[in-house]
Amino acid sequence: MEKVRVALHATDPLSLAGLSRALDSRPDVTLLDAENRADAQVTVIAADRLTSEVVGGLRRAASEAGRPVVLVVREITEAELLTAVECRVVAVLPRASATAERLAHSVHAAASGGGVMPPHLVGELLKHVERLQREVLTPHGLNSAGLNPREIDVLRLMAEGLDTAEIAGKLCYSERTVKNVIYGVTHRLKLRNRSHAVAYALRAGMI
Repeated sequence: MEKVRVALHATDPLSLAGLSRALDSRPDVTLLDAENRADAQVTVIAADRLTSEVVGGLRRAASEAGRPVVLVVREITEAELLTAVECRVVAVLPRASATAERLAHSVHAAASGGGVMPPHLVGELLKHVERLQREVLTPHGLNSAGLNPREIDVLRLMAEGLDTAEIAGKLCYSERTVKNVIYGVTHRLKLRNRSHAVAYALRAGMI
């Protein structure tokens, strides 16, 4: 298994020593010192609670490095969990059950684009997504991919190879409307071009 480069942070020296002891002997993990943290693939942070100071650190790390975070925490509320996810936290481990094996597993999951959450936290996240869909997206005709039905129709026909005039004819729109729909999608979702927009919709399972 390929070694994952890890940077460690903790709110107290004892927690930092515990993280280091748990991961230092792992053959599949490389711990980086303070001078080389910028080269880390994953950041592991230990804290009792998500205080404003911890959240501030998470936000700075997310904006500066953009790397995934494994959070080892004593307790966390639903609101704190959502804040943590916004700050690139992809794995949450309760401190009481954070064994070296589970910690290493979470690090590798984070490095490969996955995540690890206790079952009750997954439930909270799913409830939040459902509430977001019901109260925010659906009233505006959007879905979780940020696309409305008209945009999906245009992207589906683009994926089939139709040009602007053909799409306009199929959907009984003007060519100007089709161009505006495509511009709206690419601009709002920060997509580079039409091909990128089609790829985005395909990955999201919308077409």
